[in-house]
Amino acid sequence: MEVMAVWVHQTGWKIFLIVGLCVGIFVMIRRLAPLAIRRAIKRQMKGKRKAEKEKRIRTLSRLAVTSSGIGLTILAVFLCFEQVGINITTPLVGLGVFGAMMGFGAQSMVRDFIAGFFIHLENQYNVGDVIKVGNIAGVVEELSLRRTILRDLDGARHVISNGEIKIVSNLTQEWSRAHLNISVAYKEDLDRVMKLMRQTWEEMTKDADWGSVMISKTPSLLRVDRFADSGITIKMVGETEPMRQWDVMGEYRRRIKKVFDREGIEIPWPHIKMYFGNPVPPNIGKSD
Repeated sequence: MEVMAVWVHQTGWKIFLIVGLCVGIFVMIRRLAPLAIRRAIKRQMKGKRKAEKEKRIRTLSRLAVTSSGIGLTILAVFLCFEQVGINITTPLVGLGVFGAMMGFGAQSMVRDFIAGFFIHLENQYNVGDVIKVGNIAGVVEELSLRRTILRDLDGARHVISNGEIKIVSNLTQEWSRAHLNISVAYKEDLDRVMKLMRQTWEEMTKDADWGSVMISKTPSLLRVDRFADSGITIKMVGETEPMRQWDVMGEYRRRIKKVFDREGIEIPWPHIKMYFGNPVPPNIGKSD
């Protein structure tokens, strides 16, 4: 007990003070950093949608808290080693030599951190966005300086190093677009069909459940897009709130199907018409 008391009196209180200060600083950062980031983002992203601001605030707050926690932990460990008489100079020199030896092998990690830095700096995407990287699409679950973690529709969790991301498509930043290809039979009057398509969208925007997520109150009927084997395809687009385009497209397809059924408009399905040619008159080929 006396030895313990002497240690606490001479060295222990310093270690407790170091750990306490680091923990206190971390708690302050965890509470104050989100508030400061929120204030800065609201000023920087003035005029942007609330959902975009919240995603940006959540992403930067998580990055600030995680980075400060790692940095304070390393600092506390080094200071505590110094208090108990462990010389940290030699390990640091050794780490420097080891780092130089491993420099070429760590190039990919350095590249990941640099790429992650620019992802955050340029606001390419945030936690909660739906992005597509190569042939992988999903919701951003985690975003750090080193990696991006996506969760796809099947529930698979994809871990992607930031340095490997060459082209990224953000499907939900600021606004999204419902992109529909509606096919009808060749016999239908296209002007009438397009009028019904426009009316169905406009009626949806007046619905209490759907109007708030549909930015375009009138859709854009871009063109007659294709003469397919069984029907004619009409391309239509309309802007929606971020991440709501899939819900809007599903509900619109349900409604337009009911409208087409009511109006007697045929939706094409694959079928084959067989043509055997004109029948040969019975007297052809007979001599007089």
